[in-house]
Amino acid sequence: MTLPNKITIARILLIPIFVWLALDYIRDYQKDQEQEWERVLAFTIFAVAAISDGVDGYIARRYHQKSELGTFLDPLADKALLISALILLSIRFKDGTPFDQLPLWLPVLVISRDMILLGGTILIHMLSGHVTARPRLVGKCATFFQMITLGWVLLRVDRPSYEWPLYAAGFFTLISGIWYIFDGVKQLSIHEQKTPAA
Repeated sequence: MTLPNKITIARILLIPIFVWLALDYIRDYQKDQEQEWERVLAFTIFAVAAISDGVDGYIARRYHQKSELGTFLDPLADKALLISALILLSIRFKDGTPFDQLPLWLPVLVISRDMILLGGTILIHMLSGHVTARPRLVGKCATFFQMITLGWVLLRVDRPSYEWPLYAAGFFTLISGIWYIFDGVKQLSIHEQKTPAA
């Protein structure tokens, strides 16, 4: 249980607190009793969880504390935080919401990409017994702009101000998905070439 893994686990534990605070703020808004401290605290927790992603990665690389558990937990924490916030800020609540609603194409794009990558990972593992996950800069850019977009919506910044990171998030999410699919196809091709020789 390395320090980076402890930070990652703490990040995972923050997610239900963030969801509860955001939902309670929305519910109070619908009753005309909104509590601004709930929104500020929800944003703070989201920001801490997002920033700690970079912190645990830096510590793992700097002090050689990479682990198999961390390789599994770190992306899980990222996806859980992002998807929770995406869904919360995209739902069309019957009684309204205090937040600008994200366009539905963003959560559809992000979740579809992640489901395709998950399915591809399972397929490659079943066929070859080994999956090489290579983080790409374009994937990190997608995550960065997704976090920026969600943070700005939680801050209730006017819509025109967050449209550029919104479209940047969509662009990099799409490109990273295509890139990771090519990586997966390449791994399968290499496995097929080695199989006859074996």
